[in-house]
Amino acid sequence: NAAKYMERGGHIRLSAVQRGDDVEVRVHDTGVGIPVDKLPSLFQIFFQVDRSLERSQSGLGIGLSLVRRLVELHGGQVEARSEGVGKGSEFVVRLPVLLDLPKPSQSLAPSGNGQLVRTARRLLVVDDNRDSADTLAMLLRQTGYDVETAYDGLEGVEAAERFHPDVVLLDIGMPKLNGYDACRRIREETWGKRLVLIALTGWGQEEDHRRTTEAGFNAHLVKPVDPAALIGLLASLSVEDSELTRR
Repeated sequence: NAAKYMERGGHIRLSAVQRGDDVEVRVHDTGVGIPVDKLPSLFQIFFQVDRSLERSQSGLGIGLSLVRRLVELHGGQVEARSEGVGKGSEFVVRLPVLLDLPKPSQSLAPSGNGQLVRTARRLLVVDDNRDSADTLAMLLRQTGYDVETAYDGLEGVEAAERFHPDVVLLDIGMPKLNGYDACRRIREETWGKRLVLIALTGWGQEEDHRRTTEAGFNAHLVKPVDPAALIGLLASLSVEDSELTRR
């Protein structure tokens, strides 16, 4: 929007700072501005500012409403500021930051059967929603994990055989091969019997938990997943230190 409602030669400034337990992101522009009396209604669905201010074909009036809803789902807030028409605008987004995340350990310890076990470090994220998969993978990499991604069930099975992860985070509703069947195929392989398989799905009823358990999953997490809770779970997992999982 800052670029869309900007005259040639204008300026956009982006800043991000941490304030306490929140990160505050500001997008400030020197564009056409917003009438002060329109600010209270700006985030209402289907609301549109006067078309005389448009710099391209008008949208449906749902973009900013969607922005507010997504930000609030993450426990944040968004607000718009402007001194009026021709005076630019500023959008401020505040989101909670993740603090004191557990770091994966590389230490080895004997298991009950005398085999060495280690904390899971190699992760495979499988989700047909590329944005979701890539965002989760980025978060996990920043926490210290070695992560690969796949974007459908078949690709996920092939990636698991090639990458030999310790843990697979597997979406259920996917094209080509759903998560249940992908889990079963992995479990059929010798190398897949020791993997930790975690279902990441929007379905959380008792029947859904039963189906993931029957398919061979070790755990069932309902989207949207709390990143801190997921990382805490991963940090607590131990896997057998064998050639099957390390080769």
